[in-house]
Amino acid sequence: MAKSKTPEKQFVTDSNIPIKRVFHKSAKKTKKEEPGTYPFTRGIHAGMYRDRFWTMRQYSGFGDAKLTNERFKFMLEKGQTGLSMAFDLPTQIGHDPDSPQAEGEVGKVGVSIASLKDMMTAFDGIPLGKVSSSMTINSTASTLLAYYIAVGESQGSSSEQLRGTTQNDILKEYIARNTYIYPPQPSMRIIGDMIGYCAKKVPQWYPVSISGYHMREAGSTATQEVAFTLANAIAYIQTCLDQGLKIDDFAPRLSFFFCCTIEFFEEIAKFRVARKVYAKILKEKFHAKDPKSLQLKFHTQTSGESLTAQQPDNNIVRVAIQSMAAVLGGTQSLHTNSRDEALALPTQESAKIALRTQQIVAYESGITKTVDPMAGSHYLEYLCDEIEDGVWAYLKKIEKMGGSIKAIEKGFFQSEIRQNAYRLKKEADEEQRILVGVNKFIEANEKPPELLRIDDKVEIQQNKDLKKLRSSRNAKKVEDALSKLKSVADTDENLMPYILDAAKAYATTGEISNTFREVFGEYRPKEVF
Repeated sequence: MAKSKTPEKQFVTDSNIPIKRVFHKSAKKTKKEEPGTYPFTRGIHAGMYRDRFWTMRQYSGFGDAKLTNERFKFMLEKGQTGLSMAFDLPTQIGHDPDSPQAEGEVGKVGVSIASLKDMMTAFDGIPLGKVSSSMTINSTASTLLAYYIAVGESQGSSSEQLRGTTQNDILKEYIARNTYIYPPQPSMRIIGDMIGYCAKKVPQWYPVSISGYHMREAGSTATQEVAFTLANAIAYIQTCLDQGLKIDDFAPRLSFFFCCTIEFFEEIAKFRVARKVYAKILKEKFHAKDPKSLQLKFHTQTSGESLTAQQPDNNIVRVAIQSMAAVLGGTQSLHTNSRDEALALPTQESAKIALRTQQIVAYESGITKTVDPMAGSHYLEYLCDEIEDGVWAYLKKIEKMGGSIKAIEKGFFQSEIRQNAYRLKKEADEEQRILVGVNKFIEANEKPPELLRIDDKVEIQQNKDLKKLRSSRNAKKVEDALSKLKSVADTDENLMPYILDAAKAYATTGEISNTFREVFGEYRPKEVF
């Protein structure tokens, strides 16, 4: 006897009007493009949010590992469905808390993670086999992933069970953000090693999240954000192919990270175009066969640059509009910025409001009841066509230059972004672009909100803990692990197993990074005018 199928959930409006899974143009001759099918313009899943909401990730991390662990647990209790970890600048650029270069920055813009011990504290009581974690880390991504794998193993979860993402996009660091350590070629080698290692050993992990977010925040247009991000994706894919990997062995685990600004319809169009162009590149340029290889899976963060220090409560409205655009654009996960982020790291209360914004969009707005509710809009389709034409034009130009790395070395990306950033600033200064509370509807004598301040005692305590760690660990074991790592760095062998060994021996973030510095050197960009 055949098993009966579970009846599909019926969706209706508040007025009890039935809602279909997906709507098409009525003309019979129009080719119907289904969500979940190539080229995925209408979304990568057939059911999208009718079947499952996006992952709600609130970016967290400040002070030391204990403080961050407390924030993680608070947000999970409030309904957050995935963790997203921010690291301080010393951790990002491979310096230990007691390094002279780290002075005054420990724990300030993210959590200080100096060793495996800190990572264990950060995830104490949080089962890594059951939660998905995203780590916004680039130059030291391999080290932080090694810590995470080791924490999972200590909890009884194998690397095969771990789910999450490391940002690990070094190319956008050279373009827009500048937290690089090594020159481009060895940096690309480390990323290729991570992708290859994860394909075999951490199969549920996204080893790179190719990021347009920071380029957009630096001033790029929506078209440039998509074009430059996909150009970088091509460079990463080619690196993996050059290392002997097959496209369908790793492409399904590539992911992306985009910004969502307040230009509502343009942002929705941008996401649609990014999916479509990426699918065509993977199919026609790289000849991927697995449908999952063709799917552009992306995380979105609302625009921090769009938030204002003036009248900060207005930022709640800005974030709500941006989060709706991200959802209508088909994001797989979302971080909503907090109202006070133009002034300081968000308070616990602000972070909760940001999370509640996502939950209201998901459960109350009705926009999740049908797949791709914006399809068929003449305005949206016009914007899609314009953005797509611009993206292909940029990709052809970058290809003629020799690809992303050559374009970065020539300063092409940087120059294009700088010119648009200047245009936007000039428009705001001349009040052609209205910013509520900044150049119009200004209020005098504003009362500043309560802000989160990081105590300088965090740095003092981190230095004490680090000194204690160094005196208690097996120094010979650390020395041997770092020596092997240095030797392998001079070969073509995959670095990840040796980074993991060093992490488990309690080598510090700075020690592992300095080992690579000795072999690869540090990157010093040429001045581009």
